[in-house]
Amino acid sequence: MPVPSTREEFRKYCLRALGHPVIEINVDPDQVEDRIDQALQYFAQYHYDGAERVYLKYQVSQADIDRARSDNTLATVTDVDGTTTAAWKEQKNYIPVPDSILSVIKVFNFSDKGNINMFDVRYQLRLNDLYDFSSTSIIHYDMTMQHLDLLDSILIGQKPIRHNQHQNRLYIDMDWRHDIVDGEYIVIEAIRKLDPATFPDIWNDMYLKRYATQLIKMQWGSNLIKFNGVQMLGGVTMNGETIYQQAQEELLKLEEQIQLAYELPPEIMIG
Repeated sequence: MPVPSTREEFRKYCLRALGHPVIEINVDPDQVEDRIDQALQYFAQYHYDGAERVYLKYQVSQADIDRARSDNTLATVTDVDGTTTAAWKEQKNYIPVPDSILSVIKVFNFSDKGNINMFDVRYQLRLNDLYDFSSTSIIHYDMTMQHLDLLDSILIGQKPIRHNQHQNRLYIDMDWRHDIVDGEYIVIEAIRKLDPATFPDIWNDMYLKRYATQLIKMQWGSNLIKFNGVQMLGGVTMNGETIYQQAQEELLKLEEQIQLAYELPPEIMIG
């Protein structure tokens, strides 16, 4: 059989791995689809091959600026004695992001301060000190650039951002009145889960095939548990609990394996 390259071929592969058509797999087609979706979600969240680092740009419109400067009333709270009333509001300082984005790492600076002109100190350094790399050391240039970056970080800094993948919103805490204008681009660095429709090679991933197969097997065992001990024609006794436990043990091994071999280590913060 060819390697799976579509969702349907992947479904058939998992069922064949469990014994179909020699053995009747007592799982509804909708249940199979649910377990495949569960496997894809787990694969994108924890496997380094299930997501990619991307750079996306978004052109800000005047409607975005007007919305970000507006408020959303969350709740109106009255004191216990009824004398004081407070209206809590939250600024709508966000832009929508695709639901395929798992996390936003940072937003690049989008002001004109990054453009180098003839009066910029970096331009003068390159013009006067780096005219000949063979006779000029670049150590001084590198130290000066690091110092300028430090000053820029202290005096200007980066725009604080907040993102949650279930909100599909990127909150940028800045002065939307002065820090950005209509038509300017916002560039973000983000982690995006891979779409199997665009990258069908995902369906042939060794880990994903094993994990989805065991999820379907556990569903199979869960369906048969209620018939435990029932004797079929020919003396065959159904034992769904054994199938369920075998799948559960295998899933625990696979989830431990993904933590040790396939999951990216957390970034170490030093400071």
